[in-house]
Amino acid sequence: MTRLLIECTYVFEHPKVNSGIQRVVRNVIRQLPASTDAAEYIPVAMFNGKLYRVLSLTPLNARYLDGLTGLGVRLEHGAQRFQQLYRAAERRLAGQSRWVKRAAYVAYRLSSMACFGAPLRLIRRIHAHELPKRCVPLPHRPGDQLVLLDSSWHADFFPLAEQLKRDGVGIVSVIYDLIPVTHPQFYDAGLVNMFNHWFDWITRTADGYIAISKTVRDQLRAELATRLGPEQAAQRWFDYFHLGSELDLSGDGSTVEPRLLALFTDPAPVFLMVSTIEPRKNHDYLLDAFDRAWAQGSNARLCIAGRVGWKCDALLERVRRHPQLNRRLFMFNDLSDTSLEHAYSHATALVFPSHVEGFGLPLVEAMQRGLPAMGSDIPVFREIGGDFMAYFDLAQPQSLADLVTQMETSGQFPAPRAVGDWQWLGWREASAQFVEHIQRNLEKAPAPPQRQHADCP
Repeated sequence: MTRLLIECTYVFEHPKVNSGIQRVVRNVIRQLPASTDAAEYIPVAMFNGKLYRVLSLTPLNARYLDGLTGLGVRLEHGAQRFQQLYRAAERRLAGQSRWVKRAAYVAYRLSSMACFGAPLRLIRRIHAHELPKRCVPLPHRPGDQLVLLDSSWHADFFPLAEQLKRDGVGIVSVIYDLIPVTHPQFYDAGLVNMFNHWFDWITRTADGYIAISKTVRDQLRAELATRLGPEQAAQRWFDYFHLGSELDLSGDGSTVEPRLLALFTDPAPVFLMVSTIEPRKNHDYLLDAFDRAWAQGSNARLCIAGRVGWKCDALLERVRRHPQLNRRLFMFNDLSDTSLEHAYSHATALVFPSHVEGFGLPLVEAMQRGLPAMGSDIPVFREIGGDFMAYFDLAQPQSLADLVTQMETSGQFPAPRAVGDWQWLGWREASAQFVEHIQRNLEKAPAPPQRQHADCP
């Protein structure tokens, strides 16, 4: 029997985080097919140098633990935001003396430790007492396959993974995208370095790769051929699966945000953008396009939904100062799945102007609910949306403005085929496809040769 050990360490430790990758991990784990005589599917986490079978992704204890988890997530986001503010201040101090810059750094470190570091350590210690209720040690054995499903580039389990490999465990890596490699300008240098170090390690360690789209699979194969050479790349296998579409936390008892409810009482059309606020999502292009549409007399409204990410201070300031804010321009940074479900159900269309994506989960979330989508004309959106989407030119904001005004005027969505005829898989089917595609490659793959491992990050 083949055992797929499906790694979900970050989601196990941060069960309330609900961004794209975490949503994928949680849903794939929850919807894993039943084990058979031929294969067993085991969620695992790795920490403290050990491998554990995950019994529950979510805290089993009282509500206070759930609240602590939410507080921990907010503290982590606050720490990231505080670091961004310090880096901006550091740039402004570039011409100051070494002592001034040193004092600023010490003040930042002390403040960060007091406001974020110490509380986060306390929360982690409290959660550590609950770990035995949520996971148990899992002995590994030769022939097991460790599937790195979670966001492992910031993990500390690489020495353990290498030891498992030396003990005869295969390594399969899920690849969400290569954007920090191909488009580093969209990220902070620290994340780019971390991701590149991880990617260098995983290219030398994994026996096979499964991407979340055909587009990413092809990019990955080409990148490995460049890095390792065609012969070495040919010794690995490459495949992909597609993501599901349900909002799994929409039934958690939360209510719809009152401001969002009020937004949809007005009959004017609402165009919805769902994503983290960060440069590659291209919100500036979105505002440029709607500024043009409003200048032409459009009454359409733009609703931006997504948590605040990185390198977005100028964009947030532009939104805060925008003359249409809370009139035709609205922003929500902390919507629950219940509120997001309401937005998908009542909006006129989704708009998604990303420069580059590994998949584009909001597209399938929207279209599966009958909400038509307009997206940038990039390969992965063509892969997902085909003729059911409308596409615009990222070099011309007017092309999106024209689509918006055309739909507002005609009442017809400007795509060749109706979104009502579009079909997509749910998370149960996505999880089944995920394990099936891994298994079929394992069955036909030759035994991998012994390889040297990269130094672990």
